[in-house]
Amino acid sequence: MNLKVGDKVIVIAGKDKGKEGKIIAKKGEKVFVEGINMVKKHVKPNGQDQNGGIVDKEAAIHVSNVMIIDPKTKKRARIAKQTDKDGNKFRVSSKSKNKLD
Repeated sequence: MNLKVGDKVIVIAGKDKGKEGKIIAKKGEKVFVEGINMVKKHVKPNGQDQNGGIVDKEAAIHVSNVMIIDPKTKKRARIAKQTDKDGNKFRVSSKSKNKLD
């Protein structure tokens, strides 16, 4: 998986298609994107949160349903990997060849 926490992505499939957000967490082949795939969760009152109720939170979305946004062109792009002269690997946008890290 070439995506990292903090990358700005666009959703390419599903109910939130076309929306943009930042990756806030990863878990296996799924990512949590800020403000995307919101679900309602019923929470019981506990010691830390005295109020229970219904809370909106982000649900996981499969990594194949999001693409990174190229910071230079502001359009979605695929990710390629390159190495420099010293052997250090880094991610680049396959369209603009702009470094993503």
